[in-house]
Amino acid sequence: MVILGSGESGVGSAVLAKQKGYDVFISDKGLIKEKYKKQLIEEQILFEEGAHTEEKILNADEVIKSPGIPDKAELVQKLLAKNIPVISEIEFAGRYTKAKKICITGSNGKTTTTLLTYHILKKAGYKVGLGGNVGKSFAMQVAREHYDYYVLELSSFQLDGMYEFTADVAVLLNITPDHLDRYEYKFENYVASKFRITNNQTTENYFVYCADDEVITTFMQQHRITSTLIPFSIKKPIDGDGAFLTENQITLNYKPNQEPLIMTIEELALQGKHNVYNSMAASLASRIVDVRKEIIRESLQDFQNIEHRLEFVASINGIEFINDSKATNVNSTWYALESMEKPVVWICGGQDKGNDYNELTELVKARVKAIICLGKDNRKIVDAFKGLVDTLVETDSASDAVAAAYKIGKKGDVVLLSPACASFDLFQNYEDRGMQFKAAVRRL
Repeated sequence: MVILGSGESGVGSAVLAKQKGYDVFISDKGLIKEKYKKQLIEEQILFEEGAHTEEKILNADEVIKSPGIPDKAELVQKLLAKNIPVISEIEFAGRYTKAKKICITGSNGKTTTTLLTYHILKKAGYKVGLGGNVGKSFAMQVAREHYDYYVLELSSFQLDGMYEFTADVAVLLNITPDHLDRYEYKFENYVASKFRITNNQTTENYFVYCADDEVITTFMQQHRITSTLIPFSIKKPIDGDGAFLTENQITLNYKPNQEPLIMTIEELALQGKHNVYNSMAASLASRIVDVRKEIIRESLQDFQNIEHRLEFVASINGIEFINDSKATNVNSTWYALESMEKPVVWICGGQDKGNDYNELTELVKARVKAIICLGKDNRKIVDAFKGLVDTLVETDSASDAVAAAYKIGKKGDVVLLSPACASFDLFQNYEDRGMQFKAAVRRL
């Protein structure tokens, strides 16, 4: 068994594979972080860093690939040409657990929904693990813990490496263009990737989905989904099992002989239209695994949101600063701008992933008074929005971006970091970008 990549998922996979009797070898083209290297040495797992020994890798019976390595990478192509199976950590770990798996995907909101679902199950006293894109390695937990349930956030990259894996409850929040550079710039490839979350499901499994998302409903009209369907909507009532919004009231129905759960949106800890969707999805997934309605109600009221997602940082001289660094695509930023009620000084930019900024035009016209670009190459943003705002400034550090925004901002304005782009041109990741932004705000 060869494992490509030595991050959280790679090391977890290695530990589980060794426990299951595999001959394990980890290979990482980059340098292995000290904490992971220490773990591998303690576990007596062979590894290499700084290069891939192809001869050894191309001799593998099976390869577990880090989700960060694209399928078009030369080494992956060579493995596939030799018919060596290349799978994800999720596929591998799924073989060795009988726990119920609630799997959540979507272009936006999946981290919030995953953490909210985990919060509900934990509050209900369930033995539950958190994994996938958040929490600890799923494989490491399968090796070391004995959970009855897992709540897994799954990206399209993780879904691409899943073949036999079955989600007991699959949740699909929305699909908007993202990561198109990994899908030959074809939106339909990305859509198909997201729907892999329903792979291998039967009528005994559940598919919770947004009935307001045209991309999802169109795909479902063209492809047969065999699972039990549980829709949610904020635009129309749902007959039968599902959740819907009428005026300011959420109704959640599950099992016809039971009273529905009814709540007002004002009661939700998470505010904003997108969070009504997230709250509905998490509630339905929790009801399916028999969490009591009162526990769900309490959990929706006391949940604390995650760092870097519309996170209030500070108010300085009447200017609010909000960190939405996790908004790495256009649709995430659309949600952020849509939820703002004050004039916005918008900090955006970074590594473009084939973005189309046209869907932001009306919101920018209506809500944004100035744009601060934060990136190495801002041409696309400048071209998209010049003429729509009075002020457009280019910067290449978080401290310069914050200083420029503060200079432009007036009492009653919001400075919103919501980049709509990946962070890798100037930062290690979106967390690093958010932390640098927050540090710069606190230095003002």
